[in-house]
Amino acid sequence: MSRSLKVALLGCGVVGSEVVRLIGAHREDLAHRIGAPLEIVGIAVRRPQRQRDVDIDPALFTTDSESLVARADIDVVIEVIGGIEPARTLLINALERGASVVTANKALLAEDGGSLYEAAARGNSDLYCEASVAGAIPLLRPLRESLAGDRVTRVMGIVNGTTNYILTKMDATGAGFTDALEEAQALGYAEADPSADVDGFDAAAKAAILAGLAFHTRVTAADVHREGISDVTAGDVASARDMDGVVKLLAIAERAPDRSGRESVGVRVHPAILPRTHPLAGVRDAYNAVFVEADAAGQLMFYGRGAGGSPTASAVLGDLVAVCRNRLTGARGAGDSSYAALPIRPMGETITRYHVSLDVADKAGVLANVAQAFAIHDVSIQTVRQEGHGDDATLVLVTHEASDAALSATVEELRRLDAVRAVASVMRVEGGDAG
Repeated sequence: MSRSLKVALLGCGVVGSEVVRLIGAHREDLAHRIGAPLEIVGIAVRRPQRQRDVDIDPALFTTDSESLVARADIDVVIEVIGGIEPARTLLINALERGASVVTANKALLAEDGGSLYEAAARGNSDLYCEASVAGAIPLLRPLRESLAGDRVTRVMGIVNGTTNYILTKMDATGAGFTDALEEAQALGYAEADPSADVDGFDAAAKAAILAGLAFHTRVTAADVHREGISDVTAGDVASARDMDGVVKLLAIAERAPDRSGRESVGVRVHPAILPRTHPLAGVRDAYNAVFVEADAAGQLMFYGRGAGGSPTASAVLGDLVAVCRNRLTGARGAGDSSYAALPIRPMGETITRYHVSLDVADKAGVLANVAQAFAIHDVSIQTVRQEGHGDDATLVLVTHEASDAALSATVEELRRLDAVRAVASVMRVEGGDAG
């Protein structure tokens, strides 16, 4: 075999520790798959004395991450520390000097992935990031390589396990958001501060990465319209059930003409109602799944465990094998592909259907007034039903397809009606015939 390939690890928490364990457990197999043995020669951490779940030689630990990535003998840098800095500076330095990089850092890739790819081009080095989206599910490489000859038109998926677990419990038990969140925290699915998950930041970063790969356009997290699930009520979930639907937090990226007819990219994260017949509706608990539509390949679905130390470490090792093979053969994997440079379409131009719940006065003429508000803004009503009577009267409407801007204007119109006490909820309807 060739000489050993030297690996530096940045971070040794849940994922990093599992990476070390897997490299040790599968050392011989990995050497045969790569064509050379792997050797971890340094691990940069903030607290070297911290207890970890895997036995690691203390001599490998260092707090000097800058010196570690600068070592000329390091072939591959694995980064699992997360965040923007110091990760960005460390990885740019490693890539520019010719080291390959494997990263799970979705936040960095979504904010400034372009800088990393530019550094990789300058250093003629590899940047692989499968672990940044959907854990162990092989997703980014199929988008970047397997579908490179096709034209992807839409990517829609469940990419956050915490929110999917919460919404699954709300659907299955009738629990409210707060109770379902507390259960998720007790089981370790949600952090003590769950805002990154429940407010949609995590899913938005992943959506930006997916959109960039799918549409050959640089997309940042700031380009993604983002709504979380904290305002989803038990009533919303029950109303979706009445429609034979289910509420999911969806990441959606679409390639379509904008208002002027130019090809453009729209990227959004928000809760939506899916019909229970849709493949994504059956994705429960902390699992992830992504539905991809392409001109020639048609509809594809990727499903599996989307988070956790072992699934993420599995994706890291898959990338590690790939970049190590490239180093031995002198090859380089696919780099940045942003040649299309499509404009980002405003959320107001997004076309979909809507579920609108109104608290109304139970009296004659209310429905006519409500219908008129929709008609003013050219939003067509598909179905309507009334629940309750008197002070408890609720009007539930599902629209035909309309622009987000038109629906927003309709909601403002409804709020001005005397007969409408409150617009209780507005939720998008995706994926077919729920309603």
